[in-house]
Amino acid sequence: MKHKKPNLVFLIAVGLVLAIALWGLLLPEGFASVAGAAFALLTENFGWFYTLSMALFVGFAVWIGFFSKYKNMRLGPDDSRPEYSNTAWFAMLFSAGMGIGLVFWSVAEPMNFFAAPMGVEPGSQEAARFTFTKAFLHWGIHPWANYTVMALALAYMQFRRGKSTLISSLFTPLIGKKGVEGPVGKIIDVLALLATAGGVCTTLGLGVMQLNSGMNYLFGIEVTPALVIGTVVVLTIIYVLTSVAGVEKGSALVSNMNIIIAGLVMVFLFVTGPTVDILNNLVEGVGAYFTDFFDNSFAMGAFGDSQWYGKWTLYYWAWWISWSPFTGSFIARISRGRTVKEFVAGVLILPAAASMIWFAIFGTLGLNLGLDAAVEAIQSTSTALFLVLSHYPMGFILSVIMLILVCTFFCASATSATIVLGMYSEGGTMNPSNRSKVIWGILLAILALSLMLSSENGLDMLKTLSIVVGFPFAIIKVISLISLKKALKDEDTAAIDRAYQASTEKPAGGD
Repeated sequence: MKHKKPNLVFLIAVGLVLAIALWGLLLPEGFASVAGAAFALLTENFGWFYTLSMALFVGFAVWIGFFSKYKNMRLGPDDSRPEYSNTAWFAMLFSAGMGIGLVFWSVAEPMNFFAAPMGVEPGSQEAARFTFTKAFLHWGIHPWANYTVMALALAYMQFRRGKSTLISSLFTPLIGKKGVEGPVGKIIDVLALLATAGGVCTTLGLGVMQLNSGMNYLFGIEVTPALVIGTVVVLTIIYVLTSVAGVEKGSALVSNMNIIIAGLVMVFLFVTGPTVDILNNLVEGVGAYFTDFFDNSFAMGAFGDSQWYGKWTLYYWAWWISWSPFTGSFIARISRGRTVKEFVAGVLILPAAASMIWFAIFGTLGLNLGLDAAVEAIQSTSTALFLVLSHYPMGFILSVIMLILVCTFFCASATSATIVLGMYSEGGTMNPSNRSKVIWGILLAILALSLMLSSENGLDMLKTLSIVVGFPFAIIKVISLISLKKALKDEDTAAIDRAYQASTEKPAGGD
């Protein structure tokens, strides 16, 4: 009987993730010390690279989607059509791309910025402007451009060029098939697995922190290590079972539930809350965001507070970059048959707009309570949301609903991640085995636990991991765009245009 050869990428990645997790659990002080030093090294010496990389992703996404000659090309054969309706597609990509962070930071980030803005008086009108400009920056076009370029490259190579779903396949135009299958390709795939594991477990950690803090705030349940471990175990069982169910049965169902719950909450808060203030802050906030867009895109604290940028903007850039392998792969997997223009509009513009509306609503709820409330809220970041909601109609019920939303976002993100990690671990197969998904589901839980329990400030440890694992993958992403551009040169754009014109005679998927 022939035994299947062990997957070297899978074994190395699993070994490294397990080693990091055990280090954090068994030697927490040493782990925290090394992590802190790595955080300082990267933010102080390579902040410029994170900043330039994210600006590059924005420029590339806008160019290829709306101004390039490739915008009418389909991600697949010329006669291919989307597998999912626009609504289902958007629900899945939005849930995978934002996840728990959208709930965790919805109030906490605006309140932090309002109470401690950079360079202006706390609680002032300038502080409010600063709040919405920065919140929109961190959750708007930049993160989604980061996802767009990764997902587009993967979808193109996979569906139009017939390559595997592995990140290393993006480098075929540069280093050839032998290079991709050799040591260089293996290193790229291991780094992709590590970036994915690090970025996702950061999100899972945020979710567990907010669930436990919410239970403490609402029901008086004491947050103990036993509660943290119990919460992780229960949620892990749920998302592993969902990932085993697959994309169609598992991820699509949970994602649709996310969008419905989040949409209903937004509408209710918009109608019952300070509606006019929300609209005013949204409109003027968007104006301030685009007015300062270029300045903020390249700001990193060289002429000001570099520590603030390290704690906030650079953390976000690294976090989004570390999420891009799994989010990009997942979005690519569900995007076969769409044109480049349709893809970029759906992945870049719509989610960014939805995120800005979300932060305008929740940010306004927080800022309208005043500076004292903001100062109180940021004493515990994970409870800020519940504190603010308690000041509004049906605050307790809304808080319980938000806890449910944390759970559904948690499951959507973790389900997508375990499926993609399984894909990477099995040579890029579209349907990884349940064994791989279970192994990665458990490893993500262990890694998240080690970060939360290895330091008194688990949030800082989660931020640190994102920045550390995001750095090498940022380099990979920049080079992958060069490779994609090289591959696109081989396309017959005249044929692409003709195929697109012919395709308009047939329906290309509906809502």
